[in-house]
Amino acid sequence: MGANRTVTFRIKRFDPEKDRKPHFQEFRFELQPGMTVLDSLLYIKAEIDGSLTFRYSCRSAICGSCAVRINGRNRLACKTQVEPLLDRKGRLTIEPLPYLPILKDLVVDQTAFWEQYERVKPWLVPPDEVPEKEFRVSPEEVAAFEDAEICIMCGACYSACTVVAFNKKYIGPHALLKTFLRVMDPRDSIVGERLEIVGGSEGVFRCHTIFNCIEACPKGLNPTKAIETLRKMVQKRDQIVAARAERQKHLTEPIRPAS
Repeated sequence: MGANRTVTFRIKRFDPEKDRKPHFQEFRFELQPGMTVLDSLLYIKAEIDGSLTFRYSCRSAICGSCAVRINGRNRLACKTQVEPLLDRKGRLTIEPLPYLPILKDLVVDQTAFWEQYERVKPWLVPPDEVPEKEFRVSPEEVAAFEDAEICIMCGACYSACTVVAFNKKYIGPHALLKTFLRVMDPRDSIVGERLEIVGGSEGVFRCHTIFNCIEACPKGLNPTKAIETLRKMVQKRDQIVAARAERQKHLTEPIRPAS
């Protein structure tokens, strides 16, 4: 790729003070080697149109702020290279995340997203008796989290979910994944309450198992698998609660190596 290749970004724009509805605007510029979508947006804002509005923060695929829809797929702008996604005419299309109200340009209102997240009490609730040193959790118990702890809450899975499109009361894959993390954590003491919350009419049984959330996740997580696991656990809620109570009696004891 030459350093002076000219590309065209088609960006969906909306200014509530001026526009009646969103519209696309094209920006042409010279693409430098290795530029990401976020690099390009920053260039457009600095050199072409300072009114272009978007979210970003860490530039390292950690904060999740820059999630947008790129060529019809939810992605992190900071992680996405431009060159592989250009069509034959050197074009790329960027839109705000779908199914959420647009505040301005690529910035969406995430109120519903965060309300559902808070609804499941995503924080760890330890037992009443917290040890002076540490809880003892086995490697096998940590592996059972399926890496759910690395979710960055970018909203890509939530806004890719077709259930969310029609039902903002649905808890959503992001919050259900966080519930899965806490339910699988032997240190958490409200597993019964969590399963009751997600077992309602707007929880795990509302999922249509279309797998959009898996495709959208920039961290390669599997919210659908987590939801399927929670469905099974909801049906065995009393057994799960009893097993958790028994496990927590031994949380401070040394972990025996697996035989």
